[in-house]
Amino acid sequence: MQMYQVRPYRPQDREAVWTLAADTAFFGAPVEPFLGDRTLFCAAFAAYYTDYEPARLWVAEAAGTVIGYVMGCGDSRRRTRIFRARILPAVLRGVLQGHYHVGRKALRFGLRLLQELLERAVPTVPLDRFPGHLHVSVAAPARGQGIGRTLLETCLAQFWATGISGVHLMTTDHNQAACHLYEALGFRLLDARQTCLWRGLVTGKVQNCAYGIRPDW
Repeated sequence: MQMYQVRPYRPQDREAVWTLAADTAFFGAPVEPFLGDRTLFCAAFAAYYTDYEPARLWVAEAAGTVIGYVMGCGDSRRRTRIFRARILPAVLRGVLQGHYHVGRKALRFGLRLLQELLERAVPTVPLDRFPGHLHVSVAAPARGQGIGRTLLETCLAQFWATGISGVHLMTTDHNQAACHLYEALGFRLLDARQTCLWRGLVTGKVQNCAYGIRPDW
């Protein structure tokens, strides 16, 4: 078993965390099947957690290398406000200025995101009961050693210690190992809806799944 430690995120971890986020974005595999520019993906997905709420970001480190992370957010509504007011405009400026490559993959993915919203394929989460959320990821060679569980337990302990009343996360039914882990930790399925987002990229139908957990369960 690989020796590792879970510790708070440091600013110098940003590049490693962004790299790992892109390396695991497509059902635990690299982002490239659905988006060609990994920096664009990280600027849209990871920037909030590294730049606006780093105090809730934890990393797993082995031999000086980041091999896992859990990104936390204590107020999902705040994250949405910041995404709309700051992150999305910055990403769009980057696209217009040519800092990011927007090819067919990105356009197709963007259209499917829009279709997903129109079809109401995003699971509903009652944010009054589950205001926080998290994302967890572990590098492929480091999986199966309990690192994801340790990261989740660390992040949840911080949520409960700081008075967060409930936490949710999003995954899909194609990630059965993760779903089993969440359920083992006490998460419950809140909602599940079929999505078109991965059509042509994976075999079979895919459901978006929202899981939630509260300290009083």
